[in-house]
Amino acid sequence: VPPLPATTAQPAPLPTLDDRLVREIRAMVLYQDAHVIVLDKPAGLAVQGGPGITKHVDMMLDGLRDGSEHRPRLVHRIDRDTSGLLLLARTPGVAAKLAAAFRGRDVSKTYWAVVVGRPSPTSGVIDQPLARLGAGAGAITIAAERHDEDAARALSEYEVLDAAGRKLSWLALSPLTGRTHQLRVHCETLGTPILGDPRYGGAKAHMDGFADQLHLHARALDLPHPAGGRLTVTAPLSPHMRATFKSLGFTEGQTPPPRRS
Repeated sequence: VPPLPATTAQPAPLPTLDDRLVREIRAMVLYQDAHVIVLDKPAGLAVQGGPGITKHVDMMLDGLRDGSEHRPRLVHRIDRDTSGLLLLARTPGVAAKLAAAFRGRDVSKTYWAVVVGRPSPTSGVIDQPLARLGAGAGAITIAAERHDEDAARALSEYEVLDAAGRKLSWLALSPLTGRTHQLRVHCETLGTPILGDPRYGGAKAHMDGFADQLHLHARALDLPHPAGGRLTVTAPLSPHMRATFKSLGFTEGQTPPPRRS
């Protein structure tokens, strides 16, 4: 076999991101500095790719490089149908620090949800083990028995912030563990599924007169900033949840600006 001619290997060029996607990802930025970026992800946009997903946040992150050699990295995920806060790290080192903070439960996450019915009691901790059933895109999370070898402990705090009689309630939810679809299944086990949930809650989760979209919003993040102190960021409600709040007479109040202390 004759020798191949000497060549100098060139790195593959970075794909060019469509200008429309660049504008779209930049419009989601709620906070950014030299270390982190916090996005306000709209409902319906997937965080990462998968079967049947042609558009997602991860494919758009080159639009946030701003000349850096590092591509921003996802630190955590939220469901495709969930709106609200999504945290990015600007460098691999920052990503490692933030991942450790999530594992160590040094990050406080608050979600808002509108649920069908009214939980009783109106506040508490849901301690319900969960297990995954199936695989791939069709997998679901189910409530499991404590002795089930496939069960993982899952804890969520909840509090009713307002209610429209016993028809619908506005909850603040804080996951103390990070299981897939944890809040959605925990609300279902309370007997109060999240309004518009396409996967959990069955027919009870869908009511005429309200947007048939998941009413779950990643409202606030409080986390240790990689450069010291803490960072608190809050996301305004998504359009469909704001419309539901208005219809029910719930008052969202002001969305405070990002704060670093």
